[in-house]
Amino acid sequence: MQFLSAEQYNQSFTMHGTIMLLLFATPTFAGFANAIMPLQIGSPDVAFPRLNMLSYWLFLLGGLIVLSSFFTTQGAADFGWIAYTPLSGGERTPYVGGDMWIMGLALAGFGTILGAVNFISTII
Repeated sequence: MQFLSAEQYNQSFTMHGTIMLLLFATPTFAGFANAIMPLQIGSPDVAFPRLNMLSYWLFLLGGLIVLSSFFTTQGAADFGWIAYTPLSGGERTPYVGGDMWIMGLALAGFGTILGAVNFISTII
């Protein structure tokens, strides 16, 4: 009895790794750092609260774009959470789900980088 096709399995594998590593573990660490780090250095808040808010909204928008790739006609990205397989050959290009995955992770990455800049500037 087969529950998923090969393509659906690859999509599930890709999205599970993406969600757990890049959209869960990273913001969990950043959230704890956002709550604890100002208390540790004796600051009432981070150095740039609006940058903190922008980094959150960029991360949220990127995560929503990644998750909305499930609703495309060809499905979500199916090339693994490291995005290595389709980039190794020229015969296969990602479709809309893969493009949404890349764009969503780029936005989430920008949000994470802006949060890190805010943390570093608060500590310094």
